[in-house]
Amino acid sequence: MELIHGGDVAGFWEEYGATPLDFSANINPLGMPEGARRAAVQALEQADQYPDPLCRRLRRAVACWEEVPAEWVRCGGGAAGLIFRLVFALRPRRALTTAPSFAEYEQALEAAGCQIIRFPLRAEEGFRLTEGFLEALTPDLDLAFLCNPNNPTGRTVDPDLLTRIGKKCQKNGICLAADECFNEFLDQPERYSLKSRLEEWPNLLIFKAFTKFYAMAGLRLGYCLCADGALLDKMDRMGQPWEVSGPAQAAGLAALEDQEYRRKTRTLIGEQRAWLRQALSELGFNVVGGEANYLFFRADTPDLAAKARRLGVMIRDCANYPGLEGGGYYRAAVRGPEENRRLVQVLDQARRL
Repeated sequence: MELIHGGDVAGFWEEYGATPLDFSANINPLGMPEGARRAAVQALEQADQYPDPLCRRLRRAVACWEEVPAEWVRCGGGAAGLIFRLVFALRPRRALTTAPSFAEYEQALEAAGCQIIRFPLRAEEGFRLTEGFLEALTPDLDLAFLCNPNNPTGRTVDPDLLTRIGKKCQKNGICLAADECFNEFLDQPERYSLKSRLEEWPNLLIFKAFTKFYAMAGLRLGYCLCADGALLDKMDRMGQPWEVSGPAQAAGLAALEDQEYRRKTRTLIGEQRAWLRQALSELGFNVVGGEANYLFFRADTPDLAAKARRLGVMIRDCANYPGLEGGGYYRAAVRGPEENRRLVQVLDQARRL
């Protein structure tokens, strides 16, 4: 089975018998909040019971945090699970994605037999989303995915363009699925979120997750926001009822209470993102984008990721992203100071091999 994502620590262990320094998955370097960890462990005492299939307490907590009605919130097994639920609820005939972008959009669309239209993000334009995306939002589309900030490029969409995209989707009856899973790592999260438009735009659905910001990748917990109750109810029927485990729900509740964790995260990522960008540039790599907790760069060194892997460090080779098939593009997470220094040392060594 071919894996399409980073973070395959188990595969590295089987190959090398050791744990790598993993920059291939963009996880908060602070690790799971301690309160969330304790809550997950304590929840195991009720593991003989089914978890709440409606995630009632967690939905209310998310609604309070996001300042939206609880009826607009649905929880799932990571954002990926909710992406599949949305696609199977809508059964779109034609859908628009950007290329490159997160792989699960196209996986879900292909599984539903949907025709996929790709809008290319071009190197000569810095992989930014351009005005041309508006022209691609034609009335024959049923669904459009937009990752903001984008994965793997780390680029945000200009807020004015983002507003015009949302308006055109509403005008043409297109469901706009906005993936904001990395939004909280931005310096100005509110500026690039469409959350304030949810009531105005019933065709808008926003994905978020605890995976990256709260370092809960192994627990699988995400949620979506949407004012269209009928669509959310239909999504509920597109999967099994106990998708979110008891420990995941407990950890999510505790994580939302930890304001100090969020402050420390933004401070750390802001400082280390700037340091790592400069260090990668000094190695001769072209850092193209990175406004969240990862950097997207081009390197002329052949097989850079494979060479770094042999030295104990995993970065994301982006050659399997549509639009990046030519190779040479990589993504590296922003981690703590010591880890980032080690990454730079290994990449310096790898480029000389």
